[in-house]
Order: sequence, then structure tokens, then C-alpha cells
Amino acid sequence: MKRFILPFLLIAFSLSIKAQDESKFGIKFSGFVKNDIFFDSRQTVNIREGHFLLYPDSILKDSNGKDINAKQNFNILSIQSRLKGMITGPDAFGAKTSGVLEADFFGNENSNFSDVNGFRLRHAFVKMSWKKTEVLVGQYWHPMFIAESFPSVISFNTGSPFQPFSRNPQLRLTHKLGQLQFILCAYSQRDFTSTGPTGPSSKYIRNSGIPDGHFQIQFKPDSAEHQFNAGADYKILKPELYTTARGKQFITNTTIGSFSGFVSAKMKFKSVTFKIYGVYAQNAYDLTMIGGYAVAAINDTSTGNKKFTNLNTISSWLEVQTNGKKIQYGLFAGYSKNLGSVDSVKSSIYARGSNIGYVYRIAPRIVFISGKLNIALEGEYTCAMYGIVNGNKKGGVKDAKAVSNYRGLLAFIYNF
Repeated sequence: MKRFILPFLLIAFSLSIKAQDESKFGIKFSGFVKNDIFFDSRQTVNIREGHFLLYPDSILKDSNGKDINAKQNFNILSIQSRLKGMITGPDAFGAKTSGVLEADFFGNENSNFSDVNGFRLRHAFVKMSWKKTEVLVGQYWHPMFIAESFPSVISFNTGSPFQPFSRNPQLRLTHKLGQLQFILCAYSQRDFTSTGPTGPSSKYIRNSGIPDGHFQIQFKPDSAEHQFNAGADYKILKPELYTTARGKQFITNTTIGSFSGFVSAKMKFKSVTFKIYGVYAQNAYDLTMIGGYAVAAINDTSTGNKKFTNLNTISSWLEVQTNGKKIQYGLFAGYSKNLGSVDSVKSSIYARGSNIGYVYRIAPRIVFISGKLNIALEGEYTCAMYGIVNGNKKGGVKDAKAVSNYRGLLAFIYNF
């Protein structure tokens, strides 16, 4: 971990030195220390020691017919604690410049947990801002994650798998026109990747030779803290460089294109804030949602060349939160459904939650605020409908049965 912290501090020191002209380099640190204490009523599908909860795990019967996964789980973690550096500097190319470098201690989960408390990169980007136009280059939220309007839940999952959740290296152009903002974005994958024949990896988009593309419109009325968004997203993956048949290898040029679209709204009033989000997503594995793609057919049996088909997902969530200065109440509700494919699914499925018909969550919370310290209590009830994979032969689930988990979370958050 020291090898990451030392360069970070050296950068911070160097950026704090005054420049020779009137403009100044500088860095302002912020972040929080967060401690999560949580209990689950059964085993869950999660990321990083249960911290990032997705949904309850399926029923797994032992030799006596009892559910092995019907066993509670408990943990205390501080690894979400975060450090953020807001960097300022002199103008360049007629634009105001700024940058962000942000990291936490979430580490990178692996088989032997050698990086269990590792200092990992979250955001790292530079911005150039003109009067009406802004260019952002670096790693930042996926454009379908609206930074001004995402679930304010206490859980680290931030509303996943209902809210698209991903950070991506990108080139983003934003242009303001009155109360409207237009966003164009080209991006790749790094920490949040698609999956395929050899498991999750960024190689499928890299091998396609084409970045993902996104277009978005934002409407922000001047007279209120409201925001309305709509966007469309398209990505192309190349699952394989070659196929195998009759003991021989053959180059393949087959790709799969996937479309996603969303709408969202945030309406903030004096005493309460409302948020709502809806998304239709094809091949949504990289967005930490249920979904992916599958093999629809073997186009050429002599070479093993395949046709791929998207597994489609619809998802929505809504949230209501009070805006008290000492106590805040909130309620989150989310729903996500596996729509399967428009094509028949013949063989391999590369997806998250391919045995889930739909999943939903209800999560109430209360936050006590005193100065820089927040103490929060949150309950999560998440239910997943597990069934037969590809039961309808089009990637859908058949004979689904409900499996539920209750999570209780107590968090202490010290902001600085």
C-alpha cells in the first residue's frame, strides 16, 4: 500500500507549490472515514467480503435437503474510507483547468486476498472548461450513472443491481445551451468489465477496436434544484478472436452490439427530494446489473463460427428522502427483470444472474447528523426469483421461486 500512498503524497506536495505567474497550482483534500457494521440473514451474491451486496444467493441443498446458504453472515469493514484530491491550476488553451484524483482502500479481490486493504484508484481525470463547453479526460463515472442524481443509500452498493454502476476511462464532451446540456462520450473498460468465454475481462471491448459510445441530454431548470436526464448507449464486443472445430483454429470476425437507454429525474424541494430512474439495457454485465449475452447459433459447423444474442434487462428505482439538517429519513425501492433474448439461446450464456427471473429491494434508512459526523441505520430487504436457466429457450427463467435476504446496516461516517 505504501507504494501507492507515497507517489500520491508527492503529487499533492508538488501541486501545492505556487506557480511563477498569478495563477496557482493547488490541491484540496476531502473524503470520509466510514465504518460499516452489517448483518445478513443468509448468504449473498456480493463483492468484497459481503460489503457490496447484490442479492441473496440461491438455494443450495445438502444431502439431507437443507439449504446450505440459509446461514446468516456478519462483518465489520472500514475499507470504503476515501481520500479525494481536488486539483486546480492555471488556464490552458483558453479554458479553466482542474483535476481530480480519488482513491479508497477497497483493494482488489482475488483468490488469496493479497491486496485486501489495497489503495485503489476510483477517479482520475482532468477537465478543461470554457464558457459553454467542457472536456473531461480520464476515469470517471459511466455516463449512465448521474453523479447529481443517484441513490443516497448507506449501503456501498449504491442501489446496484438496479442502478447502473461503473467507472470507466473516457473522453467526455459536454456543451451547455441554456437550460440544456448535451453530452457525448467515448469510453473503454477497466475495473468494471464485460464477461465472455474466458470470464470477465476488458479484452472483449479492446479486441473490438471500437470504444463504447454514449449520447445524453440533461435539463436543469435555473429556478430550482431539479434535473432531468435521458441517454442512449451502444457498445460492441468481440467475444472471440478465433473458433475451434475439428481440432483446428479459425479466425473469426464476429462481434455483438448492445444498446441501452435510460431516463431519470431528480426533484429537490425545501423539505424533501424525489429521485426516479428507469433503464432498458442489453448485455448489462459491465454495469453491475443482471444480464449479459449468449450463443444463439453456430453459423458454420466447419469452423465453429457463432452468432451471439443479447440478454435484455429492464430496471427501475425510486427514492424519497427528507432534507433535515439533524435527521434525515429515506426510502429506496428497486426492481430489475430478466427479459431474456429475442433469439433462441442454443448454448453458452455469459451473464450475471442468468438464473434470476427478477429481483427487487426495499430499503428504509435514518441518518443522524451532528457536525461532520453521520450515524446511519439502514435495512435492506432484497428478494430474487431463482429458477431454471434458459427455461423458455430464449434466455428467460422458468419455475422461479423467491429467495430473500434481510440486511441490517449500522454506519459511522466522518466527513472531512
